Amino acid sequence: MIRLKFLAALFGICFMTSCHTAKTDFNICDYGAKGDSLTDNAKAIQKAINACHEAGGGRVVVPSGGVYMTGPFSVASFVELHVEANAKLIANPDEKVYVKSAFGENKGEGMMWISGENIKEFAISGQGKIDGNSVAFMGKELSDSYELKPVHEYDPRPHLLTLINGKNIRIKDVTICNSAYWAVHLVGCNDVTVDGISLLNNLKVRNGDGIDIDHSRNVRISNCHIESGDDCICLKNRREYAQYGPCENITVTNCVMTSRSCAIKIGSENMDRISHVVFDNCIIKDSNRGIGIQNRDEGVVENIVFSNIFVDCKLYSDVWWGKSEPIYITAYVRKGGDHKDAGWRFPKGMADYNVGVVSNIYFSNIKCESENGVFVGADHSDRIQNLYFDQVDMLICKRTNFEGGIYDKRPCNGDEFIKGKTYGFYLENATNVKIRNSSVRWGDTRPAYFASTYFQKGVEGLQVVNLE
Repeated sequence: MIRLKFLAALFGICFMTSCHTAKTDFNICDYGAKGDSLTDNAKAIQKAINACHEAGGGRVVVPSGGVYMTGPFSVASFVELHVEANAKLIANPDEKVYVKSAFGENKGEGMMWISGENIKEFAISGQGKIDGNSVAFMGKELSDSYELKPVHEYDPRPHLLTLINGKNIRIKDVTICNSAYWAVHLVGCNDVTVDGISLLNNLKVRNGDGIDIDHSRNVRISNCHIESGDDCICLKNRREYAQYGPCENITVTNCVMTSRSCAIKIGSENMDRISHVVFDNCIIKDSNRGIGIQNRDEGVVENIVFSNIFVDCKLYSDVWWGKSEPIYITAYVRKGGDHKDAGWRFPKGMADYNVGVVSNIYFSNIKCESENGVFVGADHSDRIQNLYFDQVDMLICKRTNFEGGIYDKRPCNGDEFIKGKTYGFYLENATNVKIRNSSVRWGDTRPAYFASTYFQKGVEGLQVVNLE
């Protein structure tokens, strides 16, 4: 009897505790939001977020059945932004409402739409959609892309989600689509999980990246479907956010990606260190470039693993960087210029610099079908070191009418393209490169510029074992 009373009391305590800690919902419609697709709901959404935060946390609910147009708003700690099925947040198409730069003093690369700074324990969830309304900010539609409108004092195109100095961030299940600039930008964040989202950008929108991991640590991306005109997943260290340190401890698993530029990319902006990164069990399909390491600044790239990946590439127009290279590893000094953000591309006060070293890069069980082969290139052989290719199998075949036999070095000083032949592995200026248990096959239609299994120039310590 005493034991039964004790268990009953314990159950009561647990029940009361559960009731006390249950999430509290803050429906944006209770704060004045209207799902008519016409009303700007930024103030109502901000009121709901502020109320949720001030109450100690909970869910801000975007209810089903409505299309909620909104200008910029800021998220907060302890808040879960929950977008229900058959609900949509869509960006206000009026450029004038976007006034806060996504890069601080650099106003040449887009503004913020949904943003959060110095936040913790923030989440986005639900089966609904967050729509950046990308085409509203574009110029004329072309066959391969949209024209970009001229940029004067600032570029008004909004980044869809920008989180700066966030801790314990979760983004799950939601559909993020049609970003006019980068879709998810994680700056200086620590402990981030992105799981099961669909990120579907317009494939004609330039700069329409999927997920950009910038000066962030301990980031896990899994089970996602990403389509983007620009890079699907990109790791970098932008100069505007130097205070947040290196980009490290990143895993990407079980994702399917399509890009008109590069599906998986490291660089080109890297003024610090990118290290301890794993990409595993992914599929890249119908892309321009597959896997790219594009180091153009003084930062280093080291200890990166790519494993168990299918890569399907073909040629697209020169609007997009890349020439159907399934794997691309380069270290070239960045090209100078007077473009809109040139003042943020180089170390301040330095007229010249050495590009950082790319080292300890591992490829294992990579299966490729493309119009080009692997490209490795640098200004000097000590800039790329210790590359390992194991079970990298390529089928190189002509699939489009675009000119072939070209490797794309952009952005770089000097010649932007190498024209001539296509090789299974093109290796120029590197140290300690090992290729083993790999193969190169050629398609039934073999143009004259399809050459041989590999070509090397300026490579020190090349080892080739069982390359067919």
